Amino acid sequence: MTLPRFYPILDTEVSLRHGVDPVEAARQILEGGAQILQFRHKQFLAREAFAWLERIAELTRASGAVLVINDRADLAKLFEAGLHLGQDDLFPSIARRVTGPDIMIGFSTHNEAQLRSACAEPADYLALGPIFGTVTKENPDPTVGLGELRRLRALSDRPLVAIGGITRANAAQTLAAGADAAAVIGDLFPADGNIRARVEEWIRITSREAC
Repeated sequence: MTLPRFYPILDTEVSLRHGVDPVEAARQILEGGAQILQFRHKQFLAREAFAWLERIAELTRASGAVLVINDRADLAKLFEAGLHLGQDDLFPSIARRVTGPDIMIGFSTHNEAQLRSACAEPADYLALGPIFGTVTKENPDPTVGLGELRRLRALSDRPLVAIGGITRANAAQTLAAGADAAAVIGDLFPADGNIRARVEEWIRITSREAC
C-alpha cells in the first residue's frame, strides 16, 4: 500500500487546547487537501466526542480521504475506517478479529525490538517515533533520532510513518531518512488559526521532497 506523505493526526485534546472545535479542525485539514486523517481521542468517549467522530467521518467520506481511528477497533469497524494501534492497545492480530481482514491497520513502534516484533503482525503500515522530542504525550518514549530511523528503515518493507516532533523545518530530513510519511500533530495549528493554509504548506513541503 502507499500512504500519503503528509499524515495529519487530529488529537482532540490538542485541538481544544488551541481553541478549535475538532470538527472545524477536521474540515480545514480536509479542505487543505489532506488525503488521510487520523482521529485521536485519548479521553473517555462521551457522547460529544462520538458526535465529533460521526461528523468527521462524514467530512472524510465527502472529501474522498481515508479516516483512521486511533485505538478503537470497534469504532473502526463501525465507521468502516482504518485503525491505528499503539503498544498498549490490542495487537493487530487480535484487532483483526473485530475489524476483519479488509480494514487498514497501522501499528506504532518506538525501538528496534518493537519494530522487529511488529513485522510479525498483520499490520498494513508501521509507525516509528518519537523521531524528535514531542510535547503531545505526557510520558513519551525515548527519542529515536534520524540516524536510528535510517538504520531501522531497512528492517521492514511496509510503509513507515515517522511521528513525534515533526515540523516543517525537519520534515524533509525525516522523509530523506527513509520515512514514507510524516505524521503531524501540533504543527497543524498555526498562531493565526488558519489550519487550511498550514495544511496546504505541509502538502507543498512533503510533495517537494517526493520529487
